[in-house]
Amino acid sequence: MDTYDDSGRRDHRGTPAHPGRVVTLIDRPHYDCIVPPSTPPPSYRVWGAAYHIPQQHVNEVQEYLDIREINGYSIQYAPFQPASREERPIEKCMVYIGLPSNPQFLGPQSLDRLAATIWRCKGPSGENRDYLFMLEDALKGLGDGAEDEHVEELAKRTREKGMASGEIGATLGDGFSIEVAIEKVTSNSKSSPKGTEEVEKP
Repeated sequence: MDTYDDSGRRDHRGTPAHPGRVVTLIDRPHYDCIVPPSTPPPSYRVWGAAYHIPQQHVNEVQEYLDIREINGYSIQYAPFQPASREERPIEKCMVYIGLPSNPQFLGPQSLDRLAATIWRCKGPSGENRDYLFMLEDALKGLGDGAEDEHVEELAKRTREKGMASGEIGATLGDGFSIEVAIEKVTSNSKSSPKGTEEVEKP
């Protein structure tokens, strides 16, 4: 799978009049159908964090995620390889993916066009630019090799749009929270079940 800035979100980081842009995962068959054949193929490897939801909170978390993600995404299942090769892969990890069949799936766009849209859009969850900048930071925080060149270049151009307009970056913040205990899957979960994070390694 590859990351992809494709969805025009009208509910969280944009409005119906000015949809924001968000990232999704996309599998290879869909990717090959929407990009020119001459485009260099991506690695199809994506870093991420997996979360174990305690049984008593499954319904609450599911309801929250459906409200947050369902407008532009569909529930899919993908394998997850922990960073520690000593840990067994998770065969079915639930993810929300924006499929090309979704009306909000926009397809390929130039980085400059994306940056201009992201800089000016905002919605109930906040500025679209903050979503991008937090995504960039989150990827860097997953570990060496987790950085995404596409995301970093898009963030760079978005900042340039802000500098050109004379504006200063907005306050970071998601605007939504959920107060339930979610355990991050961890390679040393036996000794520290709740305080660490598992990342996927290519």
